[in-house]
Amino acid sequence: MYILVINSGSSSIKYQLFPSDSDLPVSKGLIERIGLSGSFLTHTYKRGNEETGIRLEEPISDHASGMRKVAELLVRPDIAVLEDPEQITCIGHRVVHGGETLAETTLITPAVKQKIEDLYPLAPLHNPGHIKGIEVTQQIFPAATQVAVFDTAFHQSLPEKAFRYAIPERFYAEEGVRVYGFHGISHQYVSTEAARYLENPQAKIITIHLGNGCSMAAVHAGRCIDTSMGLTPLDGLIMGTRSGAIDASVLIYLSDRLDMSAEALSKLLNKESGMLGLTGHSDMRDVGRLYEAGDPAARLAYEMYAYRIKKYIGAYAAALNGLDAIVFTAGVGENDALARELVCTGLDVFGIGIDKEKNVLREPGIRNLTAANANTTVLVVPTNEELAIARQCREVVH
Repeated sequence: MYILVINSGSSSIKYQLFPSDSDLPVSKGLIERIGLSGSFLTHTYKRGNEETGIRLEEPISDHASGMRKVAELLVRPDIAVLEDPEQITCIGHRVVHGGETLAETTLITPAVKQKIEDLYPLAPLHNPGHIKGIEVTQQIFPAATQVAVFDTAFHQSLPEKAFRYAIPERFYAEEGVRVYGFHGISHQYVSTEAARYLENPQAKIITIHLGNGCSMAAVHAGRCIDTSMGLTPLDGLIMGTRSGAIDASVLIYLSDRLDMSAEALSKLLNKESGMLGLTGHSDMRDVGRLYEAGDPAARLAYEMYAYRIKKYIGAYAAALNGLDAIVFTAGVGENDALARELVCTGLDVFGIGIDKEKNVLREPGIRNLTAANANTTVLVVPTNEELAIARQCREVVH
């Protein structure tokens, strides 16, 4: 029996197939540009201990045709990992926004689907794609149990003093305006792995998820007590194309002075700002090369990026009333030695120091980068959201 994990976006589907009793996937893949020109699928599969793959470049008109193609590949004789699609007994879906009512991993029912749809205004770029993924897999795998795992659920443990905004209460009560937080599946996974590594289930940990989207969380004894993203994924850290935290008056000023519409302001802050706005590049690898070449805009951008993270470390150390470890994860957090070094420099007051030689090494698994004279552990923990979803599916189904 197998668990299929689906991460469905507006024009993409990412998937992994796990045996119901193993954390090691037997197949995984990615479909991109669904409904657009140049759509393609990359699919990898296990043969013994070897992993190999194929790439298909063909029109994929919608999510249904994409999922049918995945189902075909899983049983195609020359590359099959399954004998029959009905061996898939559970399908786990990543859903970005669960609001306040969908606060834990849950079986998908018509009522749950309706609640996900009701949250479209809070996640217009994500939740519609998730509903497409759910409906398509219900058609293709009608016998499988469908499970939703919410990116916001881990942050539902925030106390009210952390998730409320200082605006009139009616906006929270009637419109749901509050901090929800995102990347919760990743923050929960890496904080759990870090606590296990530290052999301390009561650990006070700051998790730092750095990808194209970036967020942080303060975690005590496995519970999130604060996080940097807010009502939407815009708030908090400087990101690839998002500004992160900004004085709300900037929007009023630009609206008044330049007659910018709400749509234009949203596009500015979400798609044209962050590292892209500062340097012309959203990919940290490109910005890093410019930094090493001495480009002043790239140097300023890296300094701003690290400084914002350091400010959150200070705030969260105070919120936790202590600190056992900080954890870097996701694409930038796991691979960008420069970003980690800049963040960890000048934090002696928190007992944070990084071993520069260990920092530049690339090794699999959890890496301990703590300097010899430092009191706070600095870890790199590779995130694995698909595995986290599969594990949560097992708990719900069994």
